[in-house]
Amino acid sequence: MLPDLIATREQLRGGATTPAAELERCIDAAQAASNTHSFVHTLFDSARAAAARPGLAEMPLAGLAVSVKDLFDIAGQPTPAGSTVLKDAAPARQDSPAVARLRAAGATLIGRTNMVEFAFSGVGVNPHYGTPAAWDARFGAIPGAPRVPGGSSSGAGVSVATGAAFIGLGSDTGGSIRIPAALNGIVGFKSTAQRVPTAGAVPLSTTLDTVCAMTRSVRDALLAHEVLAARRVTRSLAPLSQYRLAVPSTLFLDGLDATVARAFERSLQVLRQAGAQIDTIDLPAVQEPPAYGFAAPESYAWHRSLLQQAGGQYDPRVRTRIEKGASLMAWEYIDLLHARQHWIARMLDGMAAYDALLSPTVPIVAPLLADVAPADGTDPAQDAARDAEFFRVNNLLLRNTSVVNLLDGCALSLPCHQQGELPVGLMVWHGALRDDTVLNVGLQIEKALQKQ
Repeated sequence: MLPDLIATREQLRGGATTPAAELERCIDAAQAASNTHSFVHTLFDSARAAAARPGLAEMPLAGLAVSVKDLFDIAGQPTPAGSTVLKDAAPARQDSPAVARLRAAGATLIGRTNMVEFAFSGVGVNPHYGTPAAWDARFGAIPGAPRVPGGSSSGAGVSVATGAAFIGLGSDTGGSIRIPAALNGIVGFKSTAQRVPTAGAVPLSTTLDTVCAMTRSVRDALLAHEVLAARRVTRSLAPLSQYRLAVPSTLFLDGLDATVARAFERSLQVLRQAGAQIDTIDLPAVQEPPAYGFAAPESYAWHRSLLQQAGGQYDPRVRTRIEKGASLMAWEYIDLLHARQHWIARMLDGMAAYDALLSPTVPIVAPLLADVAPADGTDPAQDAARDAEFFRVNNLLLRNTSVVNLLDGCALSLPCHQQGELPVGLMVWHGALRDDTVLNVGLQIEKALQKQ
């Protein structure tokens, strides 16, 4: 397994390594075949200069490499958000708050990472810049044909899994941090949305967008959250036996593939043996979410002029989903806002007795990339089949994670697979502002699972 940021920071402080040496390891990883299509723009020269600054080892992020999803503003650079339509946009005048906070904490920016165009998919495919293949951070290369990396923070996930970055800054609107974390065997923490400013980031849904990160460990996730949210997490040393946990059987466990079902059940058994109290509950409200979603109407509001000017440059799969938002009436949107609040109240009522809930992050392992590849026009029947499979897979990948976004909650995905299995994520989650409990439970769960 790759050393995490905190372990590497201790080595730096002990004089066993230097920020410059660690950066070169990350640059080597970023240039390796495992990171083909992970980056849309590298920052190696400026990163080397940044890593030479004195006193870095004493800073929270110690001068270590951080990758930045292509939808965040970095001063002096355009912000294409995985598109070609914005690739020649005016450079950003200043860093987004998230990037600025990472820099202030001692991060060295290694590059901008590839993503789904305008962040509108959980699969990770990009027809403009190619698609990175999933990688298993715990056990190395995934054998066989390339598999999807998960999205929309696809390059960010692969950059962390392969060792090119210690932190992958990304965003999560319906699962865009946790899905690639699950499919690449790493950790992804979606904080409560209000914790981190979304300014300076191209929006997908102004209601659901969350700025957060992927890391190599849960303790790194806690550190990254403290930096991004500019707050201290209240730590707890309570063992697993002091937490009351629940597994909702409704929706989250439907149609699990064999690998995910096996890894999830094995993980629950390990946690129970470690003293965890885990109940199975129905949580019926999860089956009755509001009739409409936020992403389509809110993204259409942002994209409508751009679509009129250059709609032909959009990924057709992304454009189709955005344009569905044009038909929602104002009264329907207002009803949606009210319906969400009523639904959240019902969900929280069903969860009130528990410190955190446990679910598979996604119900399937990473599908083969070839099965969902973008249309190339050479075989219309094959293009149609791949489009159909893409939307089927996209719905499955987003199914479990999107519940937490609609809930305005927080969630942690951490790996729970064993060697010889494709990566599988375990999701620990709850409602708004329960971040500290979810992170503390996650630390204990990670410790227990690593002993298996």
